[in-house]
Amino acid sequence: MARSGDRTKEGYPGGNFMEGAGCKENRLLVAVTGGVASGKSTVSRMLEGLGAPLIDLDILARQVVEPGKPAWEEIVDYFGREILLPDGRIDRKRLSDMVFRDIEKRKKLESLTHPRIFEEMCRQVDEIAARTPDAIIQIGIPLLFELNLQHRFHKVLLVFTRREVQVSRLMERDGISKTSAENILKAQLPIEEKVGSADFVIHNDGSLEETRRQVEAVWKQLKAEQRSI
Repeated sequence: MARSGDRTKEGYPGGNFMEGAGCKENRLLVAVTGGVASGKSTVSRMLEGLGAPLIDLDILARQVVEPGKPAWEEIVDYFGREILLPDGRIDRKRLSDMVFRDIEKRKKLESLTHPRIFEEMCRQVDEIAARTPDAIIQIGIPLLFELNLQHRFHKVLLVFTRREVQVSRLMERDGISKTSAENILKAQLPIEEKVGSADFVIHNDGSLEETRRQVEAVWKQLKAEQRSI
């Protein structure tokens, strides 16, 4: 179950943003997910090296609200120019804090951003498929299970890391306290609850070589799956 506020804090689409998606048909779409500081980027880079192009929904969520984009204009019209930084970009932290406290404002923000994220994702999927019809396309979406979108993809790959490793990585990466790191993890579903719903699980709390071996094994299975589509 999605937890109130998660989707806007991370900037991802929620609800039924992929309802009626036409970009899944005949293309092997693999959702790459995992908890914060689990090493999703490392695994995605390895998959890219093997030939799987990446569409990162975190990046798309930022792109669709860039200054001058339709979603940017609509957000500014609704929330006011006080949410803007001096350079015209949306102050994501201020906007997130605003909608986190107000469910109606959150729903409004979702209605303005979700369609654009979905459209851009499908556009990129179609573009990749036009160049490489048999491409295995990975979709980076950290809050996949929180948003209940796992059934929208052909396969789900979960990057698993022990909680204590996540805390340590978060503290080092973001320069935050142990308490702050633990609070961030509490906002997401425990990764242990996600394992049973994933098609593949990569354990990423060992060496890079150990992770690479697992990724290569998954890649072989994905290639076999791709031939059956």
